[in-house]
Amino acid sequence: MLPTRPLVVVLGASGYIGSAVAAELARRPVQLRLVGRRPCLVPQPGAAAVEVRTADLAAPGAVARAVADADIVVHLVAHIAEGVNWRAAEGDQVAERINVGLAHEVVRALRASRRLERRPPVLIFAGSASQVGRPGRIDGSEPDEPVTTYARQKLDAERALKAATAEGVLRGISLRLPTVYGCAPGVEGRGVVTTMATMALAGRPLTMWGAGAVERDLVHVTDAARAFAACLDHVDALAGRHWLVGTGEPVTVADLFTAIAGSVSGRTGLPPVPVLSVQPPETATAADFRGTVVDSSAFRAVTGWQPRLSLREALDELVAALGEPVTEGPASGR
Repeated sequence: MLPTRPLVVVLGASGYIGSAVAAELARRPVQLRLVGRRPCLVPQPGAAAVEVRTADLAAPGAVARAVADADIVVHLVAHIAEGVNWRAAEGDQVAERINVGLAHEVVRALRASRRLERRPPVLIFAGSASQVGRPGRIDGSEPDEPVTTYARQKLDAERALKAATAEGVLRGISLRLPTVYGCAPGVEGRGVVTTMATMALAGRPLTMWGAGAVERDLVHVTDAARAFAACLDHVDALAGRHWLVGTGEPVTVADLFTAIAGSVSGRTGLPPVPVLSVQPPETATAADFRGTVVDSSAFRAVTGWQPRLSLREALDELVAALGEPVTEGPASGR
């Protein structure tokens, strides 16, 4: 059980997923502390009492101040190096510091502030489906064999949460997400879907690597936010392990790009831009060609969560939000 009006702290609330989680939690009767490196968008008035803080969580003492007195912490902070997307480079000390070190700091801060008369605080962490490191359908029971640095960092951070849960310091829940896309409140979208939609609006062909046969599981950012919010209602059933969250409905890259071109055509009235095959760049890794489909039946059975937005609805919404055509340099998608 949680306190009647718990203090929920969202770390990374100014980010892409963070802004959507903040908007979802603002509907609940909680005390909501939004912490971001940039100024956070204040959600529309709801049942929550909202406090906004701007902080560099890498600064000494910043994490302890951010999570002080928290009943629940939602940890959404991640470092994604400029120009490499989710491919955190080997030896990138900043990525290691943020993606792994910050999780340890949150654990230390919660341990230091623990009050024995209260149940351990809840820590909900944004993990990645890529932590499994294998292609095909996954349900969370597989052994973890990450093949990218970013996935390994997520796994290291998650293990710190699980160890702290076993120790009784906190009640940790990790939600492993596949590709997240779509419109987030007040935050510009990112990732391959937004990039391709922007290119199509500019009238440029969409380029995919090879035949585009790799399958992706895409979850809309607002559906992901609802999954984090659902954790608040089922803490005892979820704590101590990781859970996969996804649609279970794969789409190939070729079909995805074709659907993006179609959504843009429907908005502009122009013929769909072509979808072209190109050779993968030298920077491509084996992980880029491993399609993954997420079976989230375990999480759904506990929480009742279901994705709400269809791919077509979400693409139409995204294209409308992106607005007028823009001009950009060349880009390719995986």
